[in-house]
Amino acid sequence: MNELVSLLPPAMPLLDAGLLVAASLVTSFISAAFGIGGGFTLIALLALLLPPAALIPVHGIVQLGSNAGRVGIMLKEVVWRPVMPFVIGTVTGAGLGAVVVVQLPPWAVQLALGVFIIWAVFAKLPPIQQQRYILLGGVVSSFLTMFFGATGNFIAAMVKSMNLDPVPHVATHSLMMTFQHLVKVLIFGLIGFQFGPYMILIFGMVISGFIGTVIGSRFLTKAGGRYFKPVLNTILFLAAARLIWAGVEGLLAL
Repeated sequence: MNELVSLLPPAMPLLDAGLLVAASLVTSFISAAFGIGGGFTLIALLALLLPPAALIPVHGIVQLGSNAGRVGIMLKEVVWRPVMPFVIGTVTGAGLGAVVVVQLPPWAVQLALGVFIIWAVFAKLPPIQQQRYILLGGVVSSFLTMFFGATGNFIAAMVKSMNLDPVPHVATHSLMMTFQHLVKVLIFGLIGFQFGPYMILIFGMVISGFIGTVIGSRFLTKAGGRYFKPVLNTILFLAAARLIWAGVEGLLAL
């Protein structure tokens, strides 16, 4: 037991590590079954138990494993046309985020993201399929993910406008998120973040996350046609409302 505890991040009790491993399974199920929501939930839980400096990079590498697992299971369902412009935008946006010294005010970003997501849920958006708009979405979301971690809601709202069936939606969204988290993790490594002390925890979370992905993807395949769009819209709306609330609180605190 003592040997196992010694492999965990500094000052992390074994119970906390176990809770995070279990949370990775549950949140990966949510993302695979409902298309979104798992990453947002996981980063909120990680924020309670990890040092602030480790929050974004550890969340990034766990989400990289979770999304890559979904892609591996659903690869044949990926819609490839928007992927390349998104990847180019991802590299550009993450690179800009890595060198920016002055961060945007958190309340402004939260308000903007919340309003955009609600607009995407309730408005009849034309499909965002032109390459320049997909590239721009990659730039904006990848820039923001360097500071806020979970921008899957933004990308899900963009993919939602493409009017894909449930499984292709999740597969395409997961591939986009895989590229985004991969670039983010590489950049954090290049600027000096030490993943070593967290690797046992990360490994456990990635394995449990894959199990959650397998269960969630089967649930999506069997029942997704009945529940997917209403649940996706509900999760997006609740996430957007939370972002707007946090943004208003930050603005009023100035």
